[in-house]
Amino acid sequence: MRVEVRNGDDVMVVESNDPISVGTVLDELGIAHSTVLAVVGDTIIPHTSIISNDVSIELVVVSSGG
Repeated sequence: MRVEVRNGDDVMVVESNDPISVGTVLDELGIAHSTVLAVVGDTIIPHTSIISNDVSIELVVVSSGG
């Protein structure tokens, strides 16, 4: 399956033959879990959510530097 991840203007893709969690997708892309919310459509989904079909996820940054 194809997981498309939009982070600002960047679009990244993770391919997997098996179901995969949002957290694992973030790990594979080197994105810290604590810095983003994952959104599908209009719904925020937990990083523990399991993806088993092609999907497009938008990341919303929730942290800032100090």
